[in-house]
Amino acid sequence: MPQTSTAYAQLGQGSLHSFAALSQFLSEGAAHEETRPLREHLATLSGHIEQATQARRVHQDADAIERQLALLARCAQEHQRLLTGMDSAWHALYEFGAYQRALRELRDALARWRQALAARDAAAETERFGQFERLAWRTLGEALLVMDIYEHQGGSPLQALSTPPRPSRTPLLARLRSWLAARGL
Repeated sequence: MPQTSTAYAQLGQGSLHSFAALSQFLSEGAAHEETRPLREHLATLSGHIEQATQARRVHQDADAIERQLALLARCAQEHQRLLTGMDSAWHALYEFGAYQRALRELRDALARWRQALAARDAAAETERFGQFERLAWRTLGEALLVMDIYEHQGGSPLQALSTPPRPSRTPLLARLRSWLAARGL
């Protein structure tokens, strides 16, 4: 999976310029049917992350930012419920557990950011916003990795041990690289 690792590393280095670009990629891509619900949720989650971070960047008032953060918190909670209800083939993946941990850490970082915003502590808010943003990229990268591995394994972690991956299917992260290259990103 060298191609996948390269794409994942580029994602972690911020080769996508916004959460909105990732959301658009997830919405536009031809999805493996079994990953479609996760892709749709991730597109929505990424869109909410974009709205919240942009509200913060354009220096909207604290109440406007808090409204965006409240919407994001609800979306992240719904996303966690989706993950919990996914079938055992997903839960059998080591990377799926790592993704769930990353999502919990993101939700915790979001709560800390909201607390700092409510306390009107500018220094703490700036620090916690930065932590949140880094965790958001990590979390979404973990999600892309999980979907890519799931697609490679055909939905069955045990199938990967007995049969090689089908070369005709383009991995999700390779499609992300192509999508980015086509847009000059």
